[in-house]
Amino acid sequence: MIHYVKHEETLLAVILSHRFDKEGIHFFTPDHLSQQLAFMKHPAGHAIRPHIHNPVAREVLYTQEVLLIRRGRLRVDFYDGRRNYLESRILFPGDVILLITGGHGFEALEDLEMIEVKQGPYAGDSDKTVFSGVGDNDIVIKE
Repeated sequence: MIHYVKHEETLLAVILSHRFDKEGIHFFTPDHLSQQLAFMKHPAGHAIRPHIHNPVAREVLYTQEVLLIRRGRLRVDFYDGRRNYLESRILFPGDVILLITGGHGFEALEDLEMIEVKQGPYAGDSDKTVFSGVGDNDIVIKE
């Protein structure tokens, strides 16, 4: 239900399956990350008290992004920080992925709708370095 994609000791991504279903609040990321991923499930009538968020200085060095798959299937290819291909995973409607570090590429396996959330503002071409990816014959799909 929760997949932690790692290379050596480095956490590359967290995948929250659409099948995850537990009562309460569940955080899946370590506290030091600039993006946090959680699942919340509460019964009808549960109240979250009104609140505002206080200004807290945070340093963000790398863009981390969250993808929510609304429709279709998406193949995510994972690379280490040296651009070496590691593995691939398939995401389904309702799945959420937090991409933390390393490289990644995507292929829509079906007509796809997804939502992306990441730190801003988007810096255009200076925000990322594009490189050649894995060939179709070398894809290794992990469950």
